[in-house]
Amino acid sequence: MANSLNLSVTVHSSKAAGSDLNLLYVRELPHKEAIHLKNDITCNNDAGKYSIQKGIIMTLTTMLSTMAAGMARTTGIFALTLIGSLPLGMVVALLRKSRFGIVRGIISVYIAVIRGTPLMLQLLVWYFGPFYLFGASIRGWRFPALILGFIVNYAAYFAEIYRGGIESIHIGQHEAGEVLGYTKAQTFMRIILPQVVKRIMPSVTNEVITLVKDTSLAFTLAYQEVFSLAKQISASQTSFMPFVIAGVFYFIANYVVAFAMARIEKSMDYYR
Repeated sequence: MANSLNLSVTVHSSKAAGSDLNLLYVRELPHKEAIHLKNDITCNNDAGKYSIQKGIIMTLTTMLSTMAAGMARTTGIFALTLIGSLPLGMVVALLRKSRFGIVRGIISVYIAVIRGTPLMLQLLVWYFGPFYLFGASIRGWRFPALILGFIVNYAAYFAEIYRGGIESIHIGQHEAGEVLGYTKAQTFMRIILPQVVKRIMPSVTNEVITLVKDTSLAFTLAYQEVFSLAKQISASQTSFMPFVIAGVFYFIANYVVAFAMARIEKSMDYYR
């Protein structure tokens, strides 16, 4: 099968003229895998101009393989966001409890802005901000902007979860660390943090599951993840099946995440 192309599509058929076919994801299919329609479509990309005299209906197998590639990109967004936001969230939570008022104030404003504005808007700011504010080129900036937007957003939510867990620990646990001769850092790492992790696991699990679904917002920056492909294929094929496939992919991903988090939580039952 030929390589996939991200194409800009102009539809000449009046019947399909109202469809949203921008950045249509098209595969060149062998003759046996294609059924031709009456629509005349002109496709353009960076390599040149391609003319398809008749549209192509994807087979279910081709649709699945195309969207599976999109799901791999979705998984990449998910993994990189977790890797970045979980530790950053802890840093933000500790700064939120700083003894310096100005630090607490800055962190409070950051969290308020992140929680008070839509993630979609934040992604747009991350992507277009450098151009509008500094006149910088945004070529090649799409994916980094996407990941930064997700990390900064989820770090704020994880920070509040961490803070709630830390403040739920009884003061006696800190005093016990002092009696044992631990420093504040040792007390936190050896006594406080293990209990915090156990207590916040249900909340973290909910947030991680939400992240799986929020990856669909990558379509805002025209990134070709599974939901973007489902939307584009559905428009081009006039079919609801791509959304069904996307829903199955998301459900499986969330089931795996919930199962893994439940296993981690169960492994911490000795803290009861």
